[in-house]
Amino acid sequence: MSNLALAIVVGLLGGLAIAFQNPLAGLMGRMVGAIESAFIVHLGGTIVAGLLLLAMGGRNIGAWRSAPWYALSSGVLGVILIASLSYTIPRMGVAAAVTLVVVAQLSIGAVLDHYGVLAVMPRPLELSRAVGVSLLFVGTWLILK
Repeated sequence: MSNLALAIVVGLLGGLAIAFQNPLAGLMGRMVGAIESAFIVHLGGTIVAGLLLLAMGGRNIGAWRSAPWYALSSGVLGVILIASLSYTIPRMGVAAAVTLVVVAQLSIGAVLDHYGVLAVMPRPLELSRAVGVSLLFVGTWLILK
């Protein structure tokens, strides 16, 4: 399997995981609260990742010390994501909540790509990509309407 094909499969698996994680986090948020849900979700993820690392002999976990300090904020951002989904899904449904997350993610992603921020490969925001982002906003409006 080529690197591109593998990346596509892994990306699709990640999308499937998010598709199921979102309503499950919403259910948890409805039952225990948004912050509580974020804690439980991340605790479960920590346990599973820890067990996988133990099984793999730790792999490259020690290299975290060489990461820039701001890269460590990704855990905080994960808590914000799960808490926001735990809050919004019970109030507006899965499709609307996920749409808001995706449109924000893709819009900011286009800006990060354009400027090459956070060590991403620069990819200029050309007209076709700008039209695509604009269509995201139109689609979001239609879904939230």
